[in-house]
Amino acid sequence: MARRKLIPRRAVQTAALALSGASLLALSGCGVAGTGDSNRGRQLFVAKCGSCHVLAEAATTGSQGPDLDAAFAQARAAGMDSDTIAGVVKDQVDNPRPSTTNPNTSMPADLVSGEELDDVATYISGVAGVPGIQPPKAPGGPGGQVFAENGCGGCHTLKAAASSGTTGPDLDKALPGMSTSEIEKSITDPNAKIAPGYPPNVMPQNYDQVIDPQDLKLLVKFLAGSAGKG
Repeated sequence: MARRKLIPRRAVQTAALALSGASLLALSGCGVAGTGDSNRGRQLFVAKCGSCHVLAEAATTGSQGPDLDAAFAQARAAGMDSDTIAGVVKDQVDNPRPSTTNPNTSMPADLVSGEELDDVATYISGVAGVPGIQPPKAPGGPGGQVFAENGCGGCHTLKAAASSGTTGPDLDKALPGMSTSEIEKSITDPNAKIAPGYPPNVMPQNYDQVIDPQDLKLLVKFLAGSAGKG
């Protein structure tokens, strides 16, 4: 019988603490990582989790919650397997801990559940903390890559980017007729003009800080040239 590799306690504690105290009971691993659909899990993660968490493969840059690559890198290097990581993720989502700095930014309860949680946990368990991992190549050239790497497709539909998010407006309908300056304004100051039927403060307010100015130009050019054109 193969001997199970022991994971140093410090590595396990680092991952658990970074995820706000996920229960160590979940660390036994029981085939959790193989129960979900990783592709669907990626879509769900970008749409529901990416605005708060960094995850390199998903190209998300949220800062309200833990950096998932940093949280699992040490533990993965020390031998933590995918089942264990998936178990930690599921436990933390099922039992979110209040933020110690700002309770208003704590992870909501039941953000995902059931099969959706299995999918998200499976996806994260395969990519979080993997050295050198990069997001997949996106359609649409450099601007399309910026669109993908900032998680835009998780919230917006845009055929040219092969995205079908519904949290925000359908860009194929909303952007045609807008000037490039208006498109840029909608990205950098999204509350300046709210699309009918959508509440304020849904879109992150800091894209003018987190997107490099040159990348922002590429993104605007991509959107202006592709929205509504399939």
